[in-house]
This record gives sequence, structure tokens and C-alpha cells, in this order.
Amino acid sequence: MCVKMNIDIISVLPQIFSALHHGVLGRALKKEILQVHCWDVRNCADNKRRSIDDKPYGGGPGMVMMAKPLRETIHRIQAERTKPNWVVYLSPQGTVLKQAGVVRLKEKLDTHNLVLLCGRYEGIDERVIAQMVDEECSIGDYILSGGEFAAMVLIDAIARLLPGVLGDSTSAEDDSFSRGLLEYPHYTRPEEDENGLRVPEVLLSGDHQAIARWRRRMAIVRTLEKRPDLLNDAQLSAEEKAILRELIFCDF
Repeated sequence: MCVKMNIDIISVLPQIFSALHHGVLGRALKKEILQVHCWDVRNCADNKRRSIDDKPYGGGPGMVMMAKPLRETIHRIQAERTKPNWVVYLSPQGTVLKQAGVVRLKEKLDTHNLVLLCGRYEGIDERVIAQMVDEECSIGDYILSGGEFAAMVLIDAIARLLPGVLGDSTSAEDDSFSRGLLEYPHYTRPEEDENGLRVPEVLLSGDHQAIARWRRRMAIVRTLEKRPDLLNDAQLSAEEKAILRELIFCDF
């Protein structure tokens, strides 16, 4: 039986997350392997206009999300959950998300309720970060209009690691970055395309050991060509280290 995992999202635009109900994530939600709940922070506003932002102290452009509605929303989530909250603020100032971070947050779901706080405008009141946020997470060194799309990226990355989500249980293990390497090339029918380009013969051989060796080699070649920085922390077997030494010596 699959263990159900729960993610709560705090946002001023919860309707954006309807996109989660399609594709791989949609299947995970339908199977109830993963449960995702959206919380509209405006429901915790304490004024008739349901406003949750105000001008920043000290002046400057834009608006800042107020502390009280955010705090109240986090408290309401905790009141409905049995596990303690682990609050992640999606912020360009956070630690840049990598596969190791995705794995860590997936494991956090075993003991915690994951709460994704999506900022908007100029950000959120710093007192919320200081008192209620456990970590800040960024999906890259660029600015989005809000944290909603970053939250969807994080949810998708986590969901792929949950048992029963992908059709093939080995798919996530073979993905790029799973061990610090980019993924090997893929091919499908026809064997030869209209430009005369053929599928590598080894993939047609039926020799599974030879195919596995070719894929390991090509993963290292691709990483050397496109992201050599990843090799500093890659988890390589003795055979893969030998392949890497050979490629570097031969200038691949």
C-alpha cells in the first residue's frame, strides 16, 4: 500500500494550481499517492476588502504581504494536520534547488507536512520568515511574478520520486541529475530516419549488458560536454571513473 504524502500550498492565486491535475502529477493525485491542498491567504485577511498586502515601511516601490494573514494560514494548516509543518518559502533569495534538495524534501514528507509559501509583490514581511519559515528555496537565479510556478516545479520534482507515481519504477533513478550525471541519449522508431541517421547499433543488439555499458559511457560523455561542473560531486562507480579518466585522456 502506498504511503500518502501531503503538501499544502499558501497562495493568493490558488486557481493557478489546477494545472497539477494533469499528466504525471494528475495521476499521483488521482491515486491519492500525493495529496495537495491549496490555501487562499485572503481567507485569513482581517478586513472587508480581504487585502493581504500593504506599503513597505521606509518607502519604495511595490507592496509587501502582511504577516498576520500568513501566520494565521500556517496555524490553520497545522490545526488540520497530524504531522508538524515544515514551511518552505519560495524565494529568489533561497538556496537554489538541485536534485539532492528534492530528495531531501521528499524524505521530509515522511515526518512532516510540507507547506509551500508562495510570495507575491515585493515579498513577505520579514517577521514571518524569521519566525515561521524553516527554509527558503529558489528554482534559479531569475525573478518570477510569484512563487506559484516555483512551487509547481518543486511538487512535480518531488512527486516523481514517490513510489507508484511513474509507470516504470526505474525512471526516476535514470533521470538526469539522479547521480550527478546527465542522462544518456534516447532513440525510438524508425531505425533510420529520413536524413539517413541511424540508431546506434548497440541499442538494436539485444545485449543488455552492452547496452548498459554504452548508456553509462554516453551519460559521462554528455556530462563532460554539457555540464562538466556536475562531475565534481557525481556519484561514480569504479567503472565510471575509469571511463571518465579514459575520456579526459583522449580529450573525448
